[in-house]
Amino acid sequence: MTLDLAVPAQLMTALGPDLLLMGGAMLLLLWSAWRPESEAHQRQIGIASIILCVSVAVAIGYYMAKGDSVGTGVIAMDNFRWSADLVFLLATVGTIALSMDYNGRQGITPGESHVLLLFATSGMMTLAAARDLMIVFLGIEIMSVAVYVLAGLNRRSERSAEGAIKYFLLGAFSTAFLLYGIALVYGATGTTNLATIGLRVHDLGLTSNPLLIVGIALLLVGFGFKVAAVPFHMWAPDVYEGAPTPITAYMAAAVKAAAFAGFLRVWLEAFPAVADRWHGPVWWLAAITMIVGNLVALSQKNIKRMLAYSSIAHAGYIMVAVAIGTPAAASAFMFYLFAYTLATLGAFGVIVAQGETAESHLDISDYSGLWSVQPRLAVAMAVFMLALLGFPIFGGIGFLAKYWIIQSALQAPNPQTKLAIILVVTSVVSAGYYLYVVMVMFMRPRNADAPVSPRAGGWTRFVVAAAAVLIIVLGVLPNTVLRWTLASLPSIATYGRAP
Repeated sequence: MTLDLAVPAQLMTALGPDLLLMGGAMLLLLWSAWRPESEAHQRQIGIASIILCVSVAVAIGYYMAKGDSVGTGVIAMDNFRWSADLVFLLATVGTIALSMDYNGRQGITPGESHVLLLFATSGMMTLAAARDLMIVFLGIEIMSVAVYVLAGLNRRSERSAEGAIKYFLLGAFSTAFLLYGIALVYGATGTTNLATIGLRVHDLGLTSNPLLIVGIALLLVGFGFKVAAVPFHMWAPDVYEGAPTPITAYMAAAVKAAAFAGFLRVWLEAFPAVADRWHGPVWWLAAITMIVGNLVALSQKNIKRMLAYSSIAHAGYIMVAVAIGTPAAASAFMFYLFAYTLATLGAFGVIVAQGETAESHLDISDYSGLWSVQPRLAVAMAVFMLALLGFPIFGGIGFLAKYWIIQSALQAPNPQTKLAIILVVTSVVSAGYYLYVVMVMFMRPRNADAPVSPRAGGWTRFVVAAAAVLIIVLGVLPNTVLRWTLASLPSIATYGRAP
């Protein structure tokens, strides 16, 4: 069935999963505020939030099976949207599960912390569905405002407050670039609809229009900040280190995935006819981000900062898919997001499990001899490090994700051989810090006076175990995920030319 978005009822149908999540989040917000703060209450809100996320995922599965579509309009109903939504919900469920145990130890009792995650996820779903630059902006702002608050959730921590204010100020600054870019693109084309922009650029010969080129450049700066691409990355290490660990996992996985989903759709649907203009800058952003992220990560001693720079490096890997700009690259992009989300959630889950009453056990040396006292955690962390590295055995799904992007780069109409080489070389460099964590856990003796962390909460153990098992199983039997991501394509115009 093809929906007409000009009909309000059909527009509401197209937004069904998004409205379900937003409406449920509002009800949970009222429930959270209705009762006094307590650890038991925040856990109840957390469990209800997980049930809501699962319900929304079931609704998305129904929409995917039904196969409805839309003609033109501001909302997409393609498999790219639904697949991205499932990745966001996976990250949200994992974050809420980690947060329930973490908040109890940290004395963070407001149930609103879980509701804010739901609101941020609703913004991500709006962003993935957007086929209009104003809806893109709306989705980014719904997501960003909630995450600004989440970054400063621990009001007892100076680092958390510092990270939140940096994130807010730089986020507002980047939003100005994004809005100005939207205004210039509108000035050049007379529309903010992505498909119409693409048609007008192609049909009216606007490929050399200065207003359009400057607008695209400003949009690139705005998206570059959201995905923490070099040189727009300087906020990420401080914010990731200061934010509560589950929120850091959420920012590294879900926020980055959402920003890239919007980035890819805008670039491939609105600007394919000017690919020769934006391809060079995106190429260099991808290359510099891969190089800087990996090299700086080598010198980090704090594991959260190391994973922050690792996240920056992975932004470079994912940006390779944007630079390629083909349907195969879009499929590789979705597969990579899924693999990266699993590994990131699991790695931060181990950090939560290792913590005690505060943000402790953040130095990599604190993991010395972990194998001798908590072998299950050590094995799980090794799986996550190998998956992020792209090692082809235990980290099989991570290996397939990088391999698919490399293949897409080499098989593009204009092969991106140099970019593929940089990806391979920087991945080898990343072994220096991923394998260092594994070496510390398995080969260094544990200090005699090193405390042993108490047994992690049940929700944390579930997230860590589930992520590790999925990485191993899907690395060995990846066909289901491969078929899913092959069908997860955005609406890519057939006019213009690929880069």
